Formats: sequence, structure tokens, C-alpha cells
Amino acid sequence: MTDRIWPDDLIAYKRTPLFTEATVPAGLLRAHETKAGVWARLHVLEGALRFRDLVGGEERLLSPGIHPLVFPASPHEVEPDGIVRFFVEFLRRP
Repeated sequence: MTDRIWPDDLIAYKRTPLFTEATVPAGLLRAHETKAGVWARLHVLEGALRFRDLVGGEERLLSPGIHPLVFPASPHEVEPDGIVRFFVEFLRRP
């Protein structure tokens, strides 16, 4: 995951609703990926969210902040680590 470059010219075009540990969709808890040409940032507002890159095998515990981790068509999954509030922002090139 660390050898890939996050483009500087990405434009946000959509975001999910706010999720909690109780409302996170089941699809995010198992392997999934964005479409080709779509990047995503995880916005953790409270608590902690575990992010797993299923290509490189890297796992990170995300604390509050903005995390630009999701590359196009790259399998990954998330898992709440206790109480959490977060949303996903989707981006693409102009």
C-alpha cells in the first residue's frame, strides 16, 4: 500500500451517510473494492476503525482524522474497533 501514489488532482463527488459500529453495512465488513478510477478516503470522526488492505496484507487501526487509503479496484475491508463514527468520501480524477 505504501508504494502507491495518491494523486493530487482528485475531486470528491460523493460520500456515504455517517456510519457507526451498529450501522456499518455488512458489505464494508467483508472484501470489497471501488470501481476502476474511484479512490476513497475514510473520515473517522470518533473512535477507531480497523482497515485491511487485502492486496498488500497491511492492517491499520485508524483514529479520528482523514485517511486516504482506498485505491481503485483494490480489495479491502473495515471493522469497527469499539465505538466508531465514520463516513467514506469517493473521489475521481477531473
